[in-house]
Amino acid sequence: MIRVLGKGLTAQAIKEEFEDVVLYDDSDFDTYNKQSDEITVVSPGIPPYTDMVKNSKNVQSDYDLFADEMPFSIWISGTNGKTTTTQMCQHLLEDKGSLCGGNIGTPISKLDKNVPIWILETSSFTFHYTKKAKPSLYLLLPISEDHISWHGSFEEYKNAKLKPLDMMLEGEIAIIPEEFKDYPTSAMKITYKDSDDLCEYFNIEKEKIKFKEPFLLDALLSMAAKNIIFDELDYEKINSFEIDEHKVEEFFDKENRLWIDDSKATNVDATIKALSSYREKKIFLILGGDDKGANLSPLFEYLKDLDVEIFAIGSNIERINSFCEKFSLKFNRCKILKNAVSEIDKKHDKKALAILSPAAASLDQFSSYKQRGKEFKHFVFNLSLN
Repeated sequence: MIRVLGKGLTAQAIKEEFEDVVLYDDSDFDTYNKQSDEITVVSPGIPPYTDMVKNSKNVQSDYDLFADEMPFSIWISGTNGKTTTTQMCQHLLEDKGSLCGGNIGTPISKLDKNVPIWILETSSFTFHYTKKAKPSLYLLLPISEDHISWHGSFEEYKNAKLKPLDMMLEGEIAIIPEEFKDYPTSAMKITYKDSDDLCEYFNIEKEKIKFKEPFLLDALLSMAAKNIIFDELDYEKINSFEIDEHKVEEFFDKENRLWIDDSKATNVDATIKALSSYREKKIFLILGGDDKGANLSPLFEYLKDLDVEIFAIGSNIERINSFCEKFSLKFNRCKILKNAVSEIDKKHDKKALAILSPAAASLDQFSSYKQRGKEFKHFVFNLSLN
């Protein structure tokens, strides 16, 4: 028998794939056998401090169920850019028979095990519970502070991201940030500080790629993966990739003023990366939401050197206000997104840009970052001509 903690998408996929699977959640805890040695798969969203996890033996991830039959696999992780890098890899390798899934799209239980390549976006939550599965090629994007309440500390979060290196074998390859160059592993390590390092290592001509940061790094890692496996650099294919909505998505209003929907920026590092391409512009920045107690200092250390004005929304307005006072930044208390757009409308011109890059989750005021982004664009497109 396989026990699965959780009853969501991952759990249901396992139940459909295997015989004799029982799903549990908190409502079943009274019937839960705490002494059982049966394989217990923990759904990625369930933190390790819950009673069910603490009272379980033989805990593992859904990846471990397929450790022995997983085809050549590319695992992609990091704090920001995982989804885009995974999508770009699939875009480049689909003609080689690859499938993508994991943390996005298709649970691995539903992936065809007879294809040559799996491309898996993989979260730190999954890594925490993984005991034996490993990638053939690991692409690790930069790591910054996130999910601290789940992992308990930034150090534990980093350890989870680095855990695949513990299992990888000689002949396998990991592309990782330079700060982890001394991390012990049997895999071959390729390290990078920035996009230029990757271009130099893989002889990629950066000027031939249409993307700018933060998507340039995603594109380069994807191209590196194809280069490693098939010794190809496919500029035409990568340039045909289209970025998802709500990720540094530029658009113009009726007066041809630039607005940017970066609602997917749910943490500090994502917002810093989004702003890095616009450092020379006057910036009207909408910040705020549920920051989950994250350290906001690095963001404001970055903002203090920009020509930026803050428009605060969401549940952490007071925190944002205190940082704006500390760093002498212009602050507008808007509370809700519609007010922020309205206030920016009074000041915006064609020389500036306005960006929703909240550095916080959306659930304090919205159902998702997607709803937040859609409402943002709706408010902008419905502004009256001045």
